[in-house]
Amino acid sequence: MSDEVRERTGSGGAFAPLLPLALMIVAMWGEELVDTVLDGRLDRFGIRPRELAGLDGILFAPFLHSGFGHLMTNTLPLALMGGAIALEGARRFLRVTVIVGLFGGAGTWLSGPPNSLHIGASGLVFGYLTYLVSRGLFAHRFSYLIGGVVTFLVYGGVLWGLVPKPGVSWQGHVFGAAAGVLAAFLLHAHRFEEDDD
Repeated sequence: MSDEVRERTGSGGAFAPLLPLALMIVAMWGEELVDTVLDGRLDRFGIRPRELAGLDGILFAPFLHSGFGHLMTNTLPLALMGGAIALEGARRFLRVTVIVGLFGGAGTWLSGPPNSLHIGASGLVFGYLTYLVSRGLFAHRFSYLIGGVVTFLVYGGVLWGLVPKPGVSWQGHVFGAAAGVLAAFLLHAHRFEEDDD
């Protein structure tokens, strides 16, 4: 293969932007395998609202799940919606993930009930959903608007998860969703997307 062809196709090809998402999902499944062997002892590293020791849970919570059933319900929407974002570029995906993860997690840490533990990637799922649905409003791009409508038609039903329900971290859902809209605003209202890969 000549240097010219190699430069055009790149080392990772068209699927290279999906690598960060794939690594996240592999890490989630790997963590759950280890956690199963350890009888769920890693789950304690989730978000513990308004406890200093629970602040690091903002980083760890999306990788922690209460079993493989919980992980499976998050994996498919995370892969599909995260993939739609990642195909726009790895940098875009990482920016959205950091904004949703940090702001969604911080909101959960501030608002969750005392003595509770919040784990799971649902906050990211809700954030990816609202990002995809709302980015067209800020970017004024027809393709984004159509993508948002399709995303809403396929996954809009999960928005019922914003309704408070015992035993479910609805705070994580609400703040993840709000952070997704914030990410759409920050990355598209000021046309930052023009410098993405």
